[in-house]
Amino acid sequence: MAEILIIGGGVAGLSAGIYAQLSGHHATICERQALAGGNLTGWQRGDYHIDNCIHWLTGTNPKTALYQMWTELGALGKVKVHQPNTLYTYEEGGVCLSVHFDLDKMQEELLSIAPEDEKEIKSLIKAVRAVQSFKKLSGEKRNVFLRELQALPRLFRYYRMTTGELAARFKNPYMQGFITSMLGEDFAALALLIVFATFCGGNGGIPVGSSLAMAKRMTTRFLNLGGTLMLSKEATAISEGETGVQIVEFSDGTMLTADYVVIATEPNVAFEKLLGEAMPTDMDKRYKNPKMPRFSSIHCAFACKTDNLPFHADFIFKLPKKEQAALKTENLIIREYSHEKAFAPEGETIIQSLTFCNETTCREFIEMRKNPIKYRAKKKELAQIIQNAIERKFPQLSGKLQLIDVWTPATYHRYTNAEIGSYMAFLLPSKTLPKKLNNLVKGRPRVILASQWLQSPGGLPIAAQVGKDAILRINQKEKIKKSI
Repeated sequence: MAEILIIGGGVAGLSAGIYAQLSGHHATICERQALAGGNLTGWQRGDYHIDNCIHWLTGTNPKTALYQMWTELGALGKVKVHQPNTLYTYEEGGVCLSVHFDLDKMQEELLSIAPEDEKEIKSLIKAVRAVQSFKKLSGEKRNVFLRELQALPRLFRYYRMTTGELAARFKNPYMQGFITSMLGEDFAALALLIVFATFCGGNGGIPVGSSLAMAKRMTTRFLNLGGTLMLSKEATAISEGETGVQIVEFSDGTMLTADYVVIATEPNVAFEKLLGEAMPTDMDKRYKNPKMPRFSSIHCAFACKTDNLPFHADFIFKLPKKEQAALKTENLIIREYSHEKAFAPEGETIIQSLTFCNETTCREFIEMRKNPIKYRAKKKELAQIIQNAIERKFPQLSGKLQLIDVWTPATYHRYTNAEIGSYMAFLLPSKTLPKKLNNLVKGRPRVILASQWLQSPGGLPIAAQVGKDAILRINQKEKIKKSI
């Protein structure tokens, strides 16, 4: 069996490590931070826990193949899953529209608010049900599933549209805002339908303890299988010895050797830094494709001195023009954590905000962080704008919010080494199938890629799958027929 060295201890790296151990290999994961999990993480600020990653986890329905994979990885299984009644609620002008867990209730609510859009609303709900009719929404069958979608007239029209183009089909302005409020105007409309279908199919809940707890479960699973985890261990270069052995150098001056190296990082790190070569043409095209931009976000976390909240789950509302200009977004997304009693002292809870950033804004924050005084002042300014917006929307929360943290694309850049601080892969545009790129490196047969960037739009399920795919590739090379 092979000795496998995995660079990067995020979800993809942990998945590769676990499946390597299940295949009979020995895996060593080297992670540059002091904790495994990558973006699947959270942290303490005094008595409060801040969650970074999971708004919903695709694969919480026990009937799905993805649930089985999460169970194999130790992420799910005996873990309780919180199932909110709504995925998000969009509010504008006092009118609220929600993505309800109950699709019938959702359709009834939308029709009551926008009866003039009856045809489009019913078509939307039918399309969501059509997506739900496909039993395998993830894992190795995902590409087959998405190819099959093109053959279905009901869904083909959504495949051809962006969320902005879909919104334009509705007459009611509140419906237009509802459609674009979560993913913006440039994402594939079909992606929005898949999000709705996943949540409304009971396949998008939140495991209790959320992100950090899930990362710790996966780490424990890897270690219990006999894997080796090396933390605060940053790889700097990968070379090959005369006998084909892989040599990895680290920032602390040490070196490790292995039969195979699995790189579970963003591609620009893998190629430009570790391998010292240009990215492959197909990956480079994605980086340069204006229709597939990368993105990140600004977040604030507030301690809320009450758990009697005027909203539930995710709540999205339109900002005044002045605040839109300051935050560079039309809408503010906020989320409450009252379902996680351990995240705050009794009688309190956490409220977090999210505003998306394009590549230009991400780079501005990364550059700004080089001037700590300016960077801290900017974070304070944005946090005050966001707090004022929340308290204006919900006067009953006035005086009950206390800022406990702010993080930006520069934070993600520092923590994960992602070039612009992006935590998912490229935006998925319309008329595009999320084709998975080859995980082989030309001229380096013993170096395998395991990165969510191999398939848009990335995310936790894709990260887990590409980690498994890397080990399947090694098993193929080693002529191992054991099923994993």
